[in-house]
Amino acid sequence: MVRKSVLTAIVLFGLYIVGMYVYIFHGAQSTIPEALKGTVADPAVFLSEREWVLSEEYSKIRNFLFFAAAPFDWLFYFLILTFGISRGFEKWSLSQTKWKIAQNAIYLFWLSLLSYVVVFPLNYYRYTLSKSYGISTQSFSSWMKDGVIEFWVDFGTMILIVSVLYWLMKKSAKKWWLYAWFLTIPFSLFIMFVQPVVIDPLYNDFYPLKNKELETKILDMANNANIPSEHVYEVNMAEKTNALNAYVTGIGSNSRIVLWDTTLSRLNDQEILFIMAHEMGHYVEKHIYIGIAGYLGLTLVGLWLTAKLMNYFVRRYGKVLNISEVCSIRSLPLFLLITSVLLFASSPLSNYVSRYQESRADRYAIEMTQDKDAAISSFQELTRAGLSQVNPPLLVKWFRYTHPSMLERISTLDQYDTSNQNE
Repeated sequence: MVRKSVLTAIVLFGLYIVGMYVYIFHGAQSTIPEALKGTVADPAVFLSEREWVLSEEYSKIRNFLFFAAAPFDWLFYFLILTFGISRGFEKWSLSQTKWKIAQNAIYLFWLSLLSYVVVFPLNYYRYTLSKSYGISTQSFSSWMKDGVIEFWVDFGTMILIVSVLYWLMKKSAKKWWLYAWFLTIPFSLFIMFVQPVVIDPLYNDFYPLKNKELETKILDMANNANIPSEHVYEVNMAEKTNALNAYVTGIGSNSRIVLWDTTLSRLNDQEILFIMAHEMGHYVEKHIYIGIAGYLGLTLVGLWLTAKLMNYFVRRYGKVLNISEVCSIRSLPLFLLITSVLLFASSPLSNYVSRYQESRADRYAIEMTQDKDAAISSFQELTRAGLSQVNPPLLVKWFRYTHPSMLERISTLDQYDTSNQNE
């Protein structure tokens, strides 16, 4: 039974990989519509032929890796259950100490370490791929340092989450998912509050914007939009990437406007002001709070479904998965497998909402700045710097894109400004 299940899982994974490879590299269409050829949204207008070719190549590889990575994780979780590895980790942790939280820490350490080692080749390939296409500028030692920091941050967070989660499972087999969701609310808000001042600085250095003239312009815009902000922060990303970015992060007194130094070096002031107006649009339209509400709603449904599915799989396939009861920590890979599948399945919906919010922020920014040239040129430069695929295939857009494609964003801005001028 176990051998048959493992063989079936591997064959299905192989067929999926072949299918996605054919779709991404041979079946998916990313051509430019005839109506937009020759316009400012056409990559042939603002990219060199080599840049366009590289963006298509790079994007196809990254898209394929994205679609391969999630099922690979699912296969990994399934195999460590069926081969009894998770059960072995649990037995080892129980034999080392009587303290429950210490047992959880030992189990999680070995599970996290095994996961890190198994996924490392894929992550390393992504890193070298980014360097070969001129996106990443990060040294191997710096990349490894970030990976080690992420490992320990995730490990520490998981000890807390898993310890509470499995304690709830033991206390209430039927309603643990509901109690876990209630605790998710303050925990998520706390993480969002400390992220800019505790977690983010572990990876990069943040400091007040050096260009005080530009900072004054940005703060004036924020003041006109009734956005409370005293400083704009700059982060040193040039030593890691050539890509561009800017964002608003945090909540409450820890909210920040952040600009990558690569953005500051490659965009002019007007382009930066448009990007900042876009970020302010998210604040004005309360997208962060809508996002929190949506996240909590999906989490509630996800935890409920996870509880139902875990009970079903343990009851029907417990012997194959080496799980005797849901509340045993050896069932954690099953929990992670189910939640990962649900998250992947729900991504088209969450991405659709995100793309709508991004389009709203674009509209807010162009209304605020009234600068068509800066709006279009900023997105053109973002495309060039990150070798972004201008018009991704439909399946890629559904599952990967939290922002509208550059083709949509640029053409919409161009049409919107033209219509305003004609009124």
